[in-house]
Amino acid sequence: MALYALGDTHLSLSAGKPMDVFGGAWENYMDKLARGLGVLTDDDTLVLCGDTSWAKSFPEARDDFAFLNAFPGRKLIVKGNHDYWWSTATKMRRFFAEEGFHTLDILHNNAWLHGDVALCGTRGWFYEEDNSHQGTHDEKVFLRECIRLKASLDAGRKLLGASAGDPGHPESGAGGGVGVGGADGNGVDGDGGMDGADGNGMDGDGGVGGAGGNGMDGDGDPDGELLAFLHYPPLYEGYRCDEIVDILTRYGVRRCFYGHLHGPSHQRAIEGAYRGIDYRLVSADYTEFRPFRIT
Repeated sequence: MALYALGDTHLSLSAGKPMDVFGGAWENYMDKLARGLGVLTDDDTLVLCGDTSWAKSFPEARDDFAFLNAFPGRKLIVKGNHDYWWSTATKMRRFFAEEGFHTLDILHNNAWLHGDVALCGTRGWFYEEDNSHQGTHDEKVFLRECIRLKASLDAGRKLLGASAGDPGHPESGAGGGVGVGGADGNGVDGDGGMDGADGNGMDGDGGVGGAGGNGMDGDGDPDGELLAFLHYPPLYEGYRCDEIVDILTRYGVRRCFYGHLHGPSHQRAIEGAYRGIDYRLVSADYTEFRPFRIT
């Protein structure tokens, strides 16, 4: 019953954008991925940390998802900045079900259990999203990512027997849209979000609707560990997303896994302990296309 993470597989069996064109580590990357994913067994869980497929639609992504589904174990997909096929949770799960992709689901405004560990995550935020010429960022989209991360961590706390709500700010209250009712009984994904027309909005899969009151009136600390899976690195040489790091810290996250970085940017990745959290880069070309084993 192993737990793995892997980011940035950039599958392109139908989209016409194979990564082999970049050479180096990406040469024959599909063969490398097939060998790497060969470690999975039926009881394992693999979290895919974004940029899973270059496809722009479900039909175009079909072959990529069929490739992943052919390997045993559960795969949970985090949204990346190049996942243009991404849609609402309802539409994605319907597509997976209709195509028989029963090993696939999403990690987005929700959480999943793996033993006594709660798997939480969202895309996150990176300086590339900032309006560099203005020295600012899109506050609306940025705040949505913070809300999504909190919603996922709240869902994880509930799975582990603790009350929802920001433990660092007890007055924040529990998120009203985070309810129990995951796809197979292990996920917590509610049904109270806003469907963002631009693809950036909450998609009805555990959106937070702030119920008010005391968010810490339940069991207090979770009975287990919260793990965070992001696409964007919250830390990078010369960069830190303080808001994301602060949320992870307040919720007691001790391990965080991220992707997005490729090639020379690997040298600027920050790994190891920072403010009590262990950060790990799991981009496919960094892990040599082998899933990074967590447990």
